[in-house]
Amino acid sequence: MKRTLTKLAVIVFAGIFCLTAAPAFAENYTGKPILAKLASEEIEGDFMTVWANNFSDHMKEWTDGKINITVYPYGTLGALGDINELAQMGVVEYVFSDYAWISAFVPQAQVLALNYIFPTENVPETIDWIVRNGKFFPLLEKAFRDNDLVPLAVMFEGWQWVSSNKKITSLADIKGQKLRVMSSKLLVEDYKAYGAVPTPMDYGEVYSGLQMGLIDGQVNPLFAIYSMKFFEVQKYVTQLKSEPFLGIPTVNKEFFDSLPQNVQDEMKRFWVDAIIPAGNWIMERNASDKEKMLAAKPDLEFNELDDDAIAEFKAAAETVYPKFTEIGGDGADEILEALLADIEAAKAALK
Repeated sequence: MKRTLTKLAVIVFAGIFCLTAAPAFAENYTGKPILAKLASEEIEGDFMTVWANNFSDHMKEWTDGKINITVYPYGTLGALGDINELAQMGVVEYVFSDYAWISAFVPQAQVLALNYIFPTENVPETIDWIVRNGKFFPLLEKAFRDNDLVPLAVMFEGWQWVSSNKKITSLADIKGQKLRVMSSKLLVEDYKAYGAVPTPMDYGEVYSGLQMGLIDGQVNPLFAIYSMKFFEVQKYVTQLKSEPFLGIPTVNKEFFDSLPQNVQDEMKRFWVDAIIPAGNWIMERNASDKEKMLAAKPDLEFNELDDDAIAEFKAAAETVYPKFTEIGGDGADEILEALLADIEAAKAALK
C-alpha cells in the first residue's frame, strides 16, 4: 500500500510539473501553427543537415509544437543553386548553404571565400566573436536583406581540403590541375591565382567527374570527401590551410519579418550559440572520417603544406583580394574592411 501511494505521489507531482511547465513553452509563441521547409545543401548525416534538424527540434520544443520545420537534405528539392533561389522566392522558408553557392544571390558573401584571411587556430571562437561583437555581420545581414534573405549566423565546418591524383607539396604542383570548386566567381579567382584550372560543378556530379577524368581533383571539407566517397577515386588529400568551409543558415526575409520579435531572436540565438559547439562537433567528425577513409583505403595519403609552401600560396592568394571589390556587389569595400578588422579584433580578444 505504501509503495502504491509513493507511485501515485510521483505521478501527481509529474502532472503538476507538466501543468506548470507547459505554459512557459506555450507562451513563447502564441500565433497560428507554422509548417516550414528548410533545404540543406548536404546529405543526411552531414553537418548542415544534422544542425538543421537540431534547429528544427529546438524550435518545435520552444514553441510547444507550434513551429514545425521539415528539413530536406541535398538532392530532395533540387540542385545547390536551386535551393537558394527557392529560399529567396519564399517557396521554402529556410536554406542552409555556404558562402559560395549563396553568392549568386548575395555576391557580398564571397568575402568569406578569400583565402588566408582567417587564423589557423580557434576558428569557431573567432567566428563566434565576430558574429556577436563585430561590424561585419550586420553589414552582411544588410546585403542579404537587400536580396530578400536574412542570415542567422556563420558556421565553421572544418577546413577545405584538396583531393587529387597528383601530390601537392608546393605551388608548382597545383599548376594546371583541373579542380572542382563551388560556384563562386571569387573562388575561381582564388584557384586561378594558384595556377590551377578551377571548374565549378554541382555537388552530385563530382564523383563521376573524378571517375571519368573530367576533373583532376576537387575541394571540400573532410566529412564531404568521406560521405560522398570522393576519396575512392583519389590518391592524395592535401590541406592548404587557406580556406575554412563556412555555412550560412538563412531564412526568407518576408517570412522571418512576419514572425514575432521574440521568435526571431530565438532563431538567431540558437544559431549563434551553436557556433562553437557545432565547430567542436565537426572537428571530431572530421577526425573520425579521416580514420575511416584510411581504414577503407590504406594507401590514401594525407599531407599538409609546410611553412614555405604556405607562404607561396598566401602570396598568390593576396593578389585576389582587390578583385573582391569588383565582384562583391554594393558595399564590398566596407564589408571587406569590416571583416579584416573584426578578425584582428577577435584574435586580440581571444589571446
